[in-house]
Amino acid sequence: MSQASIIKFDKVNKWYGNDFHVLRDIDLDVAKGERIVVCGPSGSGKSTLIRCINRLEEHQQGHLTVDGIELTDDVKAIDKVRKNVGMVFQQFNLFPHLTVLENLTLSPMWVGKMPKKEAEERAMQQLERVRIAEQAAKYPLQLSGGQQQRVAIARALCLTPKIMLFDEPTSALDPEMIKEVLDVMIELANQGITMICVTHEMGFAKAVADRVIFMDQGQIVEQNNPHEFFNNPQNERSKDFLSKILGH
Repeated sequence: MSQASIIKFDKVNKWYGNDFHVLRDIDLDVAKGERIVVCGPSGSGKSTLIRCINRLEEHQQGHLTVDGIELTDDVKAIDKVRKNVGMVFQQFNLFPHLTVLENLTLSPMWVGKMPKKEAEERAMQQLERVRIAEQAAKYPLQLSGGQQQRVAIARALCLTPKIMLFDEPTSALDPEMIKEVLDVMIELANQGITMICVTHEMGFAKAVADRVIFMDQGQIVEQNNPHEFFNNPQNERSKDFLSKILGH
């Protein structure tokens, strides 16, 4: 497994301040093209775990390697990793004063030094991919929450990442908009991109995940394929969590 792993956590620890141990001895290998759903109660370290992958959070102990590059304080290494890792947050983080198209071309033009015409072509391709190309000239606030989140996904895809991270991408959405975002994510999952998604959408986990990881109190408590995880959880904490969110 370790040969083909695109992300490797090796005894990773992180603290906030001196007393809050948010990640405890995380060991995790993610294979290229694997689709992982991370779930667990609030405060279990899920978001911190995925935010370490593109160094939005720093780990203090252990080793974390992404696409062959170990994440340390080396700024060049961090930049290199970030070029290959797309991230979608709960909040859409779009610039309200820029059109949808401008939101998508900003980073490829400024960071990637891409010519405007090429950046716009690529942006339109990604907007097609998330089925929202007809909104390219609008401003974010003219769109629904579900549409804004699909724009945010398209924006992350514009940098052609090898890895996509999703941090509870549907938690800020109204129920009727959740499906349109999950549908787009399911389509992406079928295109072979490595995905790690923190979510409570268990239907999504059943539909796309190769593996479900359950975290509690900063530890990976259980991991399994979706069928086994949902139908036959091994750990008391996983059972308790599932009974709360699935109601059985």
